Amino acid sequence: MDIAIIAHDNKKADMLQFLIRNRIILQKERVKLIATGILGRNAENSGFKITKLLPCSMGGDAQIASRVAEGKIKIVFFFKDPLANHAHEVDINMLLRVCDVHNVPLATNEATAQLLLDAIALQL
Repeated sequence: MDIAIIAHDNKKADMLQFLIRNRIILQKERVKLIATGILGRNAENSGFKITKLLPCSMGGDAQIASRVAEGKIKIVFFFKDPLANHAHEVDINMLLRVCDVHNVPLATNEATAQLLLDAIALQL
């Protein structure tokens, strides 16, 4: 099961802590993590096997959206920072729209991500 992980700059540490707390589930053989830019490198440095894509500012979010549209990515964890303005808001909205169009579960905060992960843990 391919799971995309993305986080705004102010949420990267939260995402990394979420990954570490859920290491047992996320390191199962059937789980493949896909991440953008710095988050991918940080997760890899924390011991996770990661497929790294471009940073979001260089098209990484579009790469993830493409994989969602192709049916390759099954879940997206995108920890958004709702209190900051983002220059690439159009790209973010595109990713959210593609997840909605293709009926792919999308968690934009830690609580929702945990619920999704707990729900699929029994299937892994």
